Amino acid sequence: MRPALRRLWLQLHRWIALSFGWLLALVALLGAALVVAPALDRWANPQLFHSNHAPGAATAPMEPIRQHLLAEFGPSSSLTLRPPRQADDTLWVRVRGGSWSGTVYFDPSTGAEQGRRGQHEGAYNLLFELHSELLMGESGKAVLTIMAAAYVLLLVGGLVLWWPRSWPPRLRVEWRQGLMRALFDLHRTAGALLGVLILVSIVTGAYMAWAPMRGWVSQLAGQAPVKAPKVAAVVDGQPPAALDELVSRAQSVFPDGAVGYIHVAGERTRPVQVRLQLPDDPHPNGRSAVYLHPVTGQVLAAQRWNELDLGARAVSVMYPLHTGTLGGPVHEVLTALVGLSLATLGGSGLWLWWRRRRR
Repeated sequence: MRPALRRLWLQLHRWIALSFGWLLALVALLGAALVVAPALDRWANPQLFHSNHAPGAATAPMEPIRQHLLAEFGPSSSLTLRPPRQADDTLWVRVRGGSWSGTVYFDPSTGAEQGRRGQHEGAYNLLFELHSELLMGESGKAVLTIMAAAYVLLLVGGLVLWWPRSWPPRLRVEWRQGLMRALFDLHRTAGALLGVLILVSIVTGAYMAWAPMRGWVSQLAGQAPVKAPKVAAVVDGQPPAALDELVSRAQSVFPDGAVGYIHVAGERTRPVQVRLQLPDDPHPNGRSAVYLHPVTGQVLAAQRWNELDLGARAVSVMYPLHTGTLGGPVHEVLTALVGLSLATLGGSGLWLWWRRRRR
């Protein structure tokens, strides 16, 4: 490569790293922490996550729980229920809108409340909000998408600068020539070897964070996004259908599906959505959905995860690929190591720049 062109690539790599590298390293470090944070959260807060529900025992109906929460937080509040997934799990209900937002935890056997936590309370919620939106809401998700594009440029520039004149490349770290040389070799070698793995983690995270990307993918594939059905006008005073009956009807559509989430919107003109995980769905929460009329209980639509538009269907793979649940414990460990690697690359690059600037 000509010296002038190499200097140009070096300047581009350096200034993109100085602009976004520190933030990429922070988000990566938070992502690595989130791999182990759920288990630590369950251990530190057993009153929220552990119940005395015996395997095979009957569960309390969910409709009284819904009525209790709407009476407390207001009829316009939206509720998302997460049924227990293990023998001793609690029933989680996320409350949005109204006078309070957060999660309330119930004993599935008795329906008694075991505790609650606000949307912004607790170390886990702070970690998650920092990692997923930088505490900036939708604006933070857009920034994360820009950071993903910046990493692509960093990876391309780093590979151009690293590309050896002869193959196989020399992948050595010279520890005997001082810390600066060792960090330089480590930065180049780790970036070249792990760059693509880090790219997968960053792209999948940006894809889930910024919803417009899904629409673009579907448009490029020539597909229209699959939308939830609309509910006809509901006459005031009509009582809603019992939540347990709605879930039962949804399960009759996909008998082999496990209920992942039940979403009850605050507006009565929106359907009740029951998400189910089918045996062939890699998403741990399930992406198949049944939409039901909130009053009559009529099934308005049933959408299987692999029949959605391409942009939405890709989430079933993107989510477990990003979180490490696709390949079990081994994949989770690899995901954490990838996050630590990106943090190390960012830290070593900033250190090298600072030391050379001082010199």
